[in-house]
Amino acid sequence: MSTSDPAPRTVSFGARDVPEAEKESLVRGVFDQVAPAYDVMNDLMSAGVHRAWKQVLLDRLSPQPGQVLLDVAGGTGDVAAGFLGRADGRPARGRPQARAVICDINHSMMAAGRERRDAAALGDRLARVCGDAERLPFPDGSFDAYTIAFGIRNVTHRDRALAEARRVLRRGGRFFCLEFSRPVTAGFGALYDAYSDAVIPRLGKAVAGDAESYRYLVESIRRFPPQSAFAAEVEAAGFSRVSVENLTGGIAALHGGWKL
Repeated sequence: MSTSDPAPRTVSFGARDVPEAEKESLVRGVFDQVAPAYDVMNDLMSAGVHRAWKQVLLDRLSPQPGQVLLDVAGGTGDVAAGFLGRADGRPARGRPQARAVICDINHSMMAAGRERRDAAALGDRLARVCGDAERLPFPDGSFDAYTIAFGIRNVTHRDRALAEARRVLRRGGRFFCLEFSRPVTAGFGALYDAYSDAVIPRLGKAVAGDAESYRYLVESIRRFPPQSAFAAEVEAAGFSRVSVENLTGGIAALHGGWKL
């Protein structure tokens, strides 16, 4: 009697499930497509509100001189640049300048980041490393802070990415994840869904020449767990004092935790 090979495990990729071994390359393909227009599209899709959300992230992080940030899925580098700018505005008191590392799996996104006007001024204080959130190429306890903004829903195994986040943080380090989430009222959620379906793919077609990638992004948001469920995942990864802050009625949420 013969036995058949077990079916491959599947994971979500937008509105469909795909073999887990394929998701990484599919996500990379999406961001290869959208990289040249990524910052412009973020501004258009959110009417610029994503910038305010990232400022809240930096407010809660409170960057200081001497700190080292790892910004995973950091793409074009706006969070990392903001971190360094905030730290530079603090009294040094003998501490060295802050530094930041962007780790992104997508070469095209990092290339787009190098074209930003603020990139050259930051010099070697801002490093870019191509790497996978589930297998970070850094030693244990290397960073004071870890951020991931609008990236964790694209990883294949969130539990592995969260475990890696905790591993590379120093004791007393901060974790922050900014991600699209669930509106807190049904009426607001219905309006947001209608906007996402009707407007975002059309903007993607008009600005980036790619409606399908933006349909994927819309569906990946819908399949991401709600605030309380993702907070439980952060706690399960070993983070302490886990917090959730809803932004713009829950369209986005900021999850935080400490490595204690």
